[in-house]
Amino acid sequence: MTVLTKETRRLKRRRRVRAKVSGTATRPRISVFRSNRGLSAQLIDDLSGRTLAAVHWYEPELRKLASVDRTKRSGELLAERAKAAGVSEVVFDRGGYRYHGHVRAFAEAIREAGITV
Repeated sequence: MTVLTKETRRLKRRRRVRAKVSGTATRPRISVFRSNRGLSAQLIDDLSGRTLAAVHWYEPELRKLASVDRTKRSGELLAERAKAAGVSEVVFDRGGYRYHGHVRAFAEAIREAGITV
């Protein structure tokens, strides 16, 4: 019998979600990666295999903020960059993480910034 670690269970969930969620040029996918130190996200067009915009927790503007404020500001920044790339609708890929805490705060910040998720 195989013992499933937390990480392998998350990757299993991630693959299951990715089988159903795909991004296009008009409606790209927001892919979220959460670590113990912060959150990173990318806006991806899966059809052409291009990253349209990205945000990382270690950017100078975000690094000095508190944890939850950093997550919310990351969502706002990604929304600004998405609008600059001409995107108004996205598909949210939570990356196998539960939709609560930082992942939820990030998604809500994107919605408040005017992007349809």
